[in-house]
Amino acid sequence: MCLGALADAGVPIDYLMSQLQKLGLAEEYQLSAHSLSHNGQAATKVEVNVSAATLPHRHLPDIETLIQNANLPSRVEQWSLAVFQQLAIAEGKVHGVSPNAVHFHEVGATDAIVDIVGTCLGLDWLGIEQIYCSPLPTGGGTVQASHGRLPVPVPAVVKLWESRGVPVYSNGIEKELVTPTGAALAVTLSQEFGDFPAMTVKQAGFGAGNASLSLPNILRLWVGEAETEETLETVAVLETQIDDLSAQVLAYCRDLLFTAGAWEVFTQPINMKKSRLGTLVTVICPMDKMIACETVLFRETTTIGIRRQLQHRRALKREIQQVETGMGIVRVKAAFLEGKTINVQPEYEDCVQIAQQHQIPLKQVQEMAMANYSN
Repeated sequence: MCLGALADAGVPIDYLMSQLQKLGLAEEYQLSAHSLSHNGQAATKVEVNVSAATLPHRHLPDIETLIQNANLPSRVEQWSLAVFQQLAIAEGKVHGVSPNAVHFHEVGATDAIVDIVGTCLGLDWLGIEQIYCSPLPTGGGTVQASHGRLPVPVPAVVKLWESRGVPVYSNGIEKELVTPTGAALAVTLSQEFGDFPAMTVKQAGFGAGNASLSLPNILRLWVGEAETEETLETVAVLETQIDDLSAQVLAYCRDLLFTAGAWEVFTQPINMKKSRLGTLVTVICPMDKMIACETVLFRETTTIGIRRQLQHRRALKREIQQVETGMGIVRVKAAFLEGKTINVQPEYEDCVQIAQQHQIPLKQVQEMAMANYSN
């Protein structure tokens, strides 16, 4: 499915075939591509048809030698070796042996080598610099393997997910939806797992699997250019509702939350069950401050439960400049979009200090800071 998505995104199948021949496995397989439809959606299916009657069961050193002797592009060699090393480590943990002693069976077979090296070739041909992956489906049921019938996800896949803390979910489909080969590619090559990063989509590829499922059995690949002036960062959003606490305590708690590292704390009046009036407390904070902020809420309020959400925040490039007003220096925060200044805001505390020191209106200090700001 990875090869199919790459071919669909524009990677020439002839290029993949010519580069893969360098592995010296041409006698063992044939590569082909054709269009396929799943649930009314078109995608590209790449077939790796094994032609040899019996294939060698290769160990990690055997596969590393094949790749190192193939004179592949530098990144392709590095990526391919790293994927197989991750796979060997996972299999070794499952079987209780060292990675070099792992007898790869299915994942050491010819089609797996072609899948992994071919995927790395396609990513390199597209000029991919960073890879991001969505959460992965667990699947279900069982699958027949060389060690007998195994539960899905198979042990090697679980170990690979464990190595990177991969987020997973169940979509109710009782099939093998992530293979060890696919898991190794995702775990080794992906920078992050979650929502896609801020980017401009330039190409899209759709790779088809064999099985017909209740959902389209298609792997989607989006290729784009990263945003340059903006960043997309993961933030924690904490929420709890409270109906038996005074406003003074909530105000005190808010100050403690800012001290603990919260970016934003705000409250909203709500109507709770049995028509009780209450307050919804929302905290936005960095991921590494989430536990500290939850501790403040539990310790300082009467809540016994806090909801967590992980969201992406789109942030403009920004910088702090110092502006001389004639009465003192004011820090000014400027935000940029596509290289142009679109938001400018004097720092409140600086303006308050000057207003109090000179006994002039706060808005006058803010106006002076804005007037003296220079792009």
